[in-house]
Amino acid sequence: MLSLGAALAGAMAQQSATPPHQLGCGIHGHIEVFCGARQPEDLERTPDEEFLIATEFLNQGRGGASGGGMLLFDLAKKTFSRMPEMVQRDKAWGDAACPGPVGEALVSHGSSLAKRRDGKWALYVVNHGVRQSIEMFELRKSAPGRALVWHGCDVALHEYNDVAILPDGGFVGSYPYGLTDGVGRGQQSGAASSNAPTGYVARWTPGKGETEVPGTRMRFPNGVVVSADGRYMYVNEFSAKVVHQFDLRAHSELAHVEVDFLPDNLTWASPDRLLVAGVKGARGNCPPDSDRACIDGFGVAEINAATMKARPMFDSASTEPLMSGVSVALKVNDFIYLGAFLGDRIVRIPYRKSDAAQ
Repeated sequence: MLSLGAALAGAMAQQSATPPHQLGCGIHGHIEVFCGARQPEDLERTPDEEFLIATEFLNQGRGGASGGGMLLFDLAKKTFSRMPEMVQRDKAWGDAACPGPVGEALVSHGSSLAKRRDGKWALYVVNHGVRQSIEMFELRKSAPGRALVWHGCDVALHEYNDVAILPDGGFVGSYPYGLTDGVGRGQQSGAASSNAPTGYVARWTPGKGETEVPGTRMRFPNGVVVSADGRYMYVNEFSAKVVHQFDLRAHSELAHVEVDFLPDNLTWASPDRLLVAGVKGARGNCPPDSDRACIDGFGVAEINAATMKARPMFDSASTEPLMSGVSVALKVNDFIYLGAFLGDRIVRIPYRKSDAAQ
């Protein structure tokens, strides 16, 4: 979930206008490129691992009515389709003050999929269309794929970046600009150019609303996930190239680990392993003859959630350009699927077990 200020915002605009040469759609040895998406910034796998759910981070629609909705990728057929949405307001989901669904105005960003205590599968989505909010959907089977049922929302205090569902139906979410009121996005500012914290992680509890999670003020908090029991939270500090581990019960940070790229989203590869992905930097900070080390360059690492040790899993310098703006890596069986905040593709690379974090 990108949030870096002037240099990277400028690079995003440049990439949108003149995308670099990339490998074409199809199979390239051990790598496969699936075209047909629209800026699939975050990915979730359905519980049966038959589909991927992708957000569509159409940044130009932020704050307006030009939404991207949600995409479904059929892993067997290798095809994309738009996820249908129904509306059934449910008081057990979201805040009572939620004014209603945004419908086709949804500009989706970060997402989280988890099973509720009543057995239903919930999908929470960060939304930038019409309002800043967390939209709450139920995931249901619907021929020939999956459908979403909107049940509620929480209107945000600031602009969320990512979200992680908690066992009580609440969530934690990252506010990259929660301390600057958005100053620094696409422009140079004191907060964006210094080591000063720009945002924090908030926790929303049903019936109680939002509170700031103590100790989470940092420079551009980005991707966030929680352990299955909701006790431990993992947060990417994007501009510091650091992944933090917090104990939500003790209200304290336990550990952190550095990576060699700007960590964007986090996903669970197994009950004790995390995958993190992100770009290597902004084009403005790179040599003029070096594209791969800049916004086009990216890395993927696996983190042992218990020891907080990281092991590199993939470096884009090892291959021809695959995609711009990589933001998420998601493991399904023996593969890793990559999504990005730019472009038209999802890319599949091998998952090398021998590279697992120790």
